[in-house]
Amino acid sequence: MFIVNSYPLAVVFCFITMMCWGSWGNTQKLAARNWRYELFYWDYVIGMLLFSLIVSFTLGSFGSQGRSFIDDLSQASASNIWSVILGGIIFNASNILLSASTSIAGMSVAFPLGVGLSLVLGVIINYIGAPKGDPLVLFLGVALIVIAIVCNGLASGRMQKDKTVSDSGKNRKGIILAVVAGVLMSFFYRFVAKAMDLNNFENPAPGMLTPYSAIFIFSAGVVLSNFLFNTLAMRYPFVGERVYYREYFRGSFKTHLTGMLGGAIWCLGTAFSYIASGQAGAAISYALGQGAPMVAAIWGVFIWKEFKGADRKTNLLLLLMFIFFIAGLASIIISGGN
Repeated sequence: MFIVNSYPLAVVFCFITMMCWGSWGNTQKLAARNWRYELFYWDYVIGMLLFSLIVSFTLGSFGSQGRSFIDDLSQASASNIWSVILGGIIFNASNILLSASTSIAGMSVAFPLGVGLSLVLGVIINYIGAPKGDPLVLFLGVALIVIAIVCNGLASGRMQKDKTVSDSGKNRKGIILAVVAGVLMSFFYRFVAKAMDLNNFENPAPGMLTPYSAIFIFSAGVVLSNFLFNTLAMRYPFVGERVYYREYFRGSFKTHLTGMLGGAIWCLGTAFSYIASGQAGAAISYALGQGAPMVAAIWGVFIWKEFKGADRKTNLLLLLMFIFFIAGLASIIISGGN
């Protein structure tokens, strides 16, 4: 299987993770023109599972290093499998809420608040579970990203002043969903990292997983839990009317493919994060990947024009958000090199 053997390459992988985690939401925006997010999400999880198999049977099976995907999967202990499945269940609950928030409040609000909050809490949780890197510099980076999140929240608040009471109420619901999603999302990575032997991917301890078996089991956990979580979201939607399964089968091939592409993009980023965690450590891999809010905010601000017509103070807040995010990410990278 393919193994990352240097910290600089691990950082490159983490940046790809950040781009993927911050960009998959574009597929939801594209599908949302004529497609409810609850229906989009079924294609999303299917795409995630299918792509996890592609990664596992290519990067996870070729080469002379470590165990192949099938060999690793066959020797995995039940406790480690269930730990990764639990991580998938927690992630799925949080990501459905994040998708709902995106559909209500937009990418440039939902991602910085939800994913940004999960970054802060997740780094603490993952560092306690598997400490690696300079904690002072690492948490300085986290603090800078907290400031960036605050700037985004203030900018969002200024944009709501001119909206109707109904629109403002919907946006508040979107913000609340993003916060709840962020708290839940901060826990999923630790359950996955705990099942992998982060110190030795080439010859992991018996019963423990490599990144490739972990991403497949994780994706399976997401799909299985989706029958519960997304069914509830369809029956009791956060906004709009109830959604029925028969509507899913009325979607066009292009619409379904768009959702699957979103899941594949997210899965690629997650696989790269797991692969990089051996060199970078769980906390740093998670933190760099969760720089995704900056990427999502760029899409939301410059492509989807979610802050169109903003005044100078709002634009200044957005500029400060980007500056603090970049400074925070730089600190996190430096912490791993110490």
